[in-house]
Amino acid sequence: MTTDDISGMGPLVARLSRGGQRLRHADRTHPWVLDTAVVVLVFLMFCLPDLIHGGVHDGDSPPRFRVAFTRLPVAGMLALQAGLVLPLLWRRRKPEVAFGVIAAVFVLQWSLGAAMRADIALFVALYSLALHGRLRQLPWACAVMAAAMVLVAVRASSVVSVWDALFFLLSTATAALALGMMVRIRRAQLAGLRDRAARLEIERDQRNRLATATERTRVAREMHDIVGHNLSVIITLADAGAYATDIAPERGKEALRLIGDTGRQALGELRRVLGVLHETADGPPDRPELSPQPGIADIEALCATVRAAGLEVVYRTSGDVDALDGGMQLTVYRIVQEALTNTLKHAADDARVHLAVVVTGARLSIRVLDTGPATPPGPPNEEGHGLVGMRERAALYGGTVSAGPTGGGGWCVEAVLDLPPGSGGDR
Repeated sequence: MTTDDISGMGPLVARLSRGGQRLRHADRTHPWVLDTAVVVLVFLMFCLPDLIHGGVHDGDSPPRFRVAFTRLPVAGMLALQAGLVLPLLWRRRKPEVAFGVIAAVFVLQWSLGAAMRADIALFVALYSLALHGRLRQLPWACAVMAAAMVLVAVRASSVVSVWDALFFLLSTATAALALGMMVRIRRAQLAGLRDRAARLEIERDQRNRLATATERTRVAREMHDIVGHNLSVIITLADAGAYATDIAPERGKEALRLIGDTGRQALGELRRVLGVLHETADGPPDRPELSPQPGIADIEALCATVRAAGLEVVYRTSGDVDALDGGMQLTVYRIVQEALTNTLKHAADDARVHLAVVVTGARLSIRVLDTGPATPPGPPNEEGHGLVGMRERAALYGGTVSAGPTGGGGWCVEAVLDLPPGSGGDR
């Protein structure tokens, strides 16, 4: 076969595939059509010639065939043919029943010594049983089939050797059985592949939904940190500026300037967070100015903003904090930001805040302690979203966060994080 012949088979295979798909769809819609077509085809090819010529031993056959097989009247032949062929209508819905009825008629026919071309129906029934029936029914069906073939071989012993007849008949039965099993296995494989494809599609959709939910949670947490902290600073500065306008106008102007700087910083961070959600077909035409995620180096500027709002902040670090990876530094920054925001909201105006970020071995600890007096951040036994967010961030690094009042009337937030391998703390 040449290359041109192989390439020319593509359209033919495609047409055959489409034709097979249409046939399967029509069969699922009208299953009786195919069953009836099989019965009609078997009747036309194997039953009608016997009715026309009077059976296998017609006048043109050798004399020994005419002696070996019994000649049946047309009515008897037609009755036996009906018993062999009509059960094929149920070969897919009730294959065991169809095979049993056909096998019984087959044995009756050969007990009478008659041979008919319609006996092919027994092999079709065995094929259908292997394809559509219960597998545990196959052993008894094979036993019945073997017994029927022995009966045929004995009846035909005057025409052909018993062993030759048995070999031919059992080979034909084995071929029908193997063909049915092969098609059954192939259909099971295709069904398994379709089921796997459907499950993979479901898993893909679930992963997409989980990724979307995770991204929404991350954005919500970032916005909570940004808006919560900066609004707290702005509100505190606005209150202080309003109080100082009449007493010290210069302090009021300074408060307004700080409000503007804090608002612009918050707006820039919001644009950065929301910019990743803005998608267009040709890419974002108005891409906001991006800045690196904040890290430990930005905590000093954060403390300066809190100091401008009126709180005294003492900040210290210990260990190689600058060697931490970006994700760890962002987590530390957000935890500190949320803790300072809560202090700004609930601590007294003259409170003093002690902030420490310490790296020791494979651990990083954060401690934010204010001198109070403090008001609890919420009703007893109820945690705010800020503390929940801090715990979620710490959990990403196997850490914990604890918060509560101190003996001196203040409030303390402590977080302990596990440093990932390769960070600066384990060197």
